[in-house]
Amino acid sequence: MVAIAPLAGAPAKQFRDIRPVIDSQEAGPYAALALRRIDLMHDRIIVVPTRAGEMETFVTHPEEGGPFPAVVIYMDFWGVREELFDIARRVGTVGYYCMVPDLYYRQGRVRNEWRNENNEMISMHRLDPERQREALIPLENLSNAMVIEDTGALIDFLDRGEPVRAGGIGSIGYCMGGRHVLCVAGAYPEHFIAGASLHGTMLVSDRDDSPHLLAHRFRGELYFGFAEHDPHAPPAMVEELGALLARCPVRYRYELHAGAEHGYGLPNRDIYDKRAANRDWELIFAMFRRQIPPP
Repeated sequence: MVAIAPLAGAPAKQFRDIRPVIDSQEAGPYAALALRRIDLMHDRIIVVPTRAGEMETFVTHPEEGGPFPAVVIYMDFWGVREELFDIARRVGTVGYYCMVPDLYYRQGRVRNEWRNENNEMISMHRLDPERQREALIPLENLSNAMVIEDTGALIDFLDRGEPVRAGGIGSIGYCMGGRHVLCVAGAYPEHFIAGASLHGTMLVSDRDDSPHLLAHRFRGELYFGFAEHDPHAPPAMVEELGALLARCPVRYRYELHAGAEHGYGLPNRDIYDKRAANRDWELIFAMFRRQIPPP
């Protein structure tokens, strides 16, 4: 179901770690997560002030061996959830400082999640029309410009004493997050130099804010994972994007996963494709080792 809680108050004057108050209302839906993880690994929920308010951001990193390269995980349109936190932990265990920002914070705490009899998240095309309309409301109120602005706040946060190594930042995005990987690569080319877009949507469009218009600013390396069956990334678009990036100062690679459907890379989904997802991880970690090697 979708749950939208009241927005937080005025932006904080400084970044706040809400882990010490896990037994208070302020921790909200993250309280149980914090109680489970506090003694096991370095997981936190940071409240990052932005121009628009306060953005809760999940942070995880290894216990020892820092400082670490930073990696931002950009959510799909379903919003932040434990599934994305576990993906961040997977990346973190090999030597990275990972963040999962809640980009819907302007609308309150938005949670989209419908599950089938196997406890798998139901894909959009398998929901009834009413639930589809309900799920799309938060997405329609989030723009690429908002994500770019909020990412600037994350960069500012990383400069304030976190165990993060100076230099390039990595990114991984699913669905709409795959588009946001390109947006921030173009907006902050001196920072984002290793981006992975997985079953991304609207990567090339006729909109004024289409991320392909920023391609000349891309630097470092980009990896794309595409599904064979994906109305959001038809073969013509994949070819057009490849031809465009071939002329740009960025290393580019993609995989077209046979038999996979849009959303294949998320492990709790009803259309998860383990083979395709593992291939993505192989190529993503290889890219990270080249561009933002761990300690």
